[in-house]
Amino acid sequence: MRVAIVTESFLPALNGVTTSVCKVLECLRDGGHEALVVAPGTTPWAETAAPERYAGYPVHTVSSLPIRQFRVGLPSYELETVLHRFRPDVVHVASPFVLGVRGLTAARGLGIPSVAIYQTDMPSYIRQHSGPVGDLTARAAWRWIRRIHSQADITLAPSNAALQDLAAHDVPRVALWGRGVDSTLFHPDRRNDPQTADLRRRLAPNGEILIGYVGRLAPEKELHRLTELNGLPNTRIVLVGDGPSAEILREQLPGVVLLGRQEAVDLARSYAAFDLFVHTGTRETFGQTLQEAAAAGLPVVAPARGGPVDLIDQGRTGLLFDPDRPGALREAVARLCSGDLADDRESMGSAGRVRVEERSWPALTEQLIGYYARAIGQHSPAVA
Repeated sequence: MRVAIVTESFLPALNGVTTSVCKVLECLRDGGHEALVVAPGTTPWAETAAPERYAGYPVHTVSSLPIRQFRVGLPSYELETVLHRFRPDVVHVASPFVLGVRGLTAARGLGIPSVAIYQTDMPSYIRQHSGPVGDLTARAAWRWIRRIHSQADITLAPSNAALQDLAAHDVPRVALWGRGVDSTLFHPDRRNDPQTADLRRRLAPNGEILIGYVGRLAPEKELHRLTELNGLPNTRIVLVGDGPSAEILREQLPGVVLLGRQEAVDLARSYAAFDLFVHTGTRETFGQTLQEAAAAGLPVVAPARGGPVDLIDQGRTGLLFDPDRPGALREAVARLCSGDLADDRESMGSAGRVRVEERSWPALTEQLIGYYARAIGQHSPAVA
């Protein structure tokens, strides 16, 4: 197949959208397919520029603006030219909201089938940052999302919760497509690396239980919930990532360690150094870091809401807590640190590892190619 991927986020930005696009490109390459990427560019004076190629495929960048530390690609008619010259069999639009809208419109105008990947719960984020008019702006965001995704031949949701949200807001032609995980990079055996052992000695000099989090340090991740863990005996919180909340978290969480942004082997070693993994956000459509933690052999604690519900087998691979009940997070973590499940942490991590091993990126990309084929088969120039 010839696949054009139009994405709202790409390297050098690191997030779930970027990771998914990169992994799909790698698998498309390994499968002998052709691809092209259209993504937001960086400014000429940026420390790190967007790559000109990835996985052997060309990356076409468009002008962008910074909004809340994200690069937002500006829609323009050049997308029609790019797609017309490449002549793809299908256009894959990753997390469309601005640039992706233009991608779907261009595909529709050129008569090219399209698959839209729903990944970010933008209405919840907008509600959180809109104050008293939050509900009003969230409803407007859903109208916009419905309008966007109605142009696609298929919209793929990453979890059952996201699928239900889309259906409840009348988004048509939806299906379920999860996310893969690199179970070779993230592996329990990495605990035996000398570098991992050294990192653990530095983080837990007195044998502390390390409670890890990986992700963006920002208000929408609801990391204020971690304050419930202050004073939990013989524990230390370790945060991997960066973002606008870093300094306030340093103040709110006495003894916290902030390791900053990490990737590849460094990130895998951090997971391996943890004893358990905690996620706090209630607006996740999936939760890729939960899968990475499980692949690393860690029990996972997360809210019983959104994407994590699909990923955690309650009491077997981790614990789901009620995000509406104060103290619920502390109770769950305490059970795994010194409570009735403390001796079961390793077996829970092993069960989580087994559960994610079948979710490889090659397997998920094969499923995605099946959806491409479905979109091609059912494509109509007059999608409603």
